[in-house]
Amino acid sequence: MTAAVVVLAGSVAHAPTAAATADSSTDTGYVGFRLLEAPVVRHDDPRALKYIVDHLKPGTVISRRFEVANKSNTGREVQLYSGAARIKHNRFVFAEGNRPNELTRWTRVRPSIVRLKPWEKAEAKVTIRVPDAARPGERYAVVWAQSEAAPDAEHNVGSIMRVGTRVYLDISNSGEYADFRISKIIALRDKKGVPSIVAHVHNTGKRALDLRGKFSLSDGPGGLSAGARPVTEGTTLPPGGWGTVRVDGLDKSLPAGPWTARMELESGMVRHSLSVRLTFPKPGGSSVYDIVMSSDRRLWAAGAGIMLAVSAASMSFVRYRRRRAARNRT
Repeated sequence: MTAAVVVLAGSVAHAPTAAATADSSTDTGYVGFRLLEAPVVRHDDPRALKYIVDHLKPGTVISRRFEVANKSNTGREVQLYSGAARIKHNRFVFAEGNRPNELTRWTRVRPSIVRLKPWEKAEAKVTIRVPDAARPGERYAVVWAQSEAAPDAEHNVGSIMRVGTRVYLDISNSGEYADFRISKIIALRDKKGVPSIVAHVHNTGKRALDLRGKFSLSDGPGGLSAGARPVTEGTTLPPGGWGTVRVDGLDKSLPAGPWTARMELESGMVRHSLSVRLTFPKPGGSSVYDIVMSSDRRLWAAGAGIMLAVSAASMSFVRYRRRRAARNRT
């Protein structure tokens, strides 16, 4: 009997629902996967350190080196290949096996097989050749390392183990554009009285977003503050898409408020925040909030202030010219 196991370590393909390592109690070990390089222009982009993220013109060729490691006491044969992926219901999902799509047909992984001794590592390279006639748009795939372990005297169940990294490839002759907007924050309490937070987000750009961030409460009753909590990761918004991120695990004894709530989200190098004044509802309800300030509004306010200043200066200059012309006529 053989069981399929998707083990996600290092550069993950789908982190929200799978364990990070294999079950050590079986002593079968696992396969490690790690990207070894990223584009120089993306050295400040945390996504590019985990995933293959790039923006290319048609006809471009790129390559990335990666490392595969045998984290076990037995030798392993590891297959290296690319497989199709897509964004479905605001989740990055991958196809079974090496099912192809347009991006995988542009992708080659060499070598295709590595044979590793116990605890040995090996390097490989993935190359992507974008055709000259490639249409604009973003494509998705996964670069996989797959190892099969057959049943033996100690393990009556074999396993198929896959680890890998996501590929986000945007094709366009113009510049890259990624952005999003936090539209609202809602406070909830379930029927048992446990509070949680839901933020609604709109992807206003042309790149997929992997949202992460933190949420904090301050200026509560009696000046109370609550420490920052991370949002639940796993939300991937397609270009133009709408979705939500959640913050769970808040203390049931948290006072109703009012509080100043601040949501800070990021995807790669794009970061935005939204602060609202909210009150947690009674069990089974949701809150109404008032916006205090968002990063988008601060930018808008700064731009509006500059426009008003320029307008005022222009009007003063026009009045000065008119007065001078009147004096000259006199």
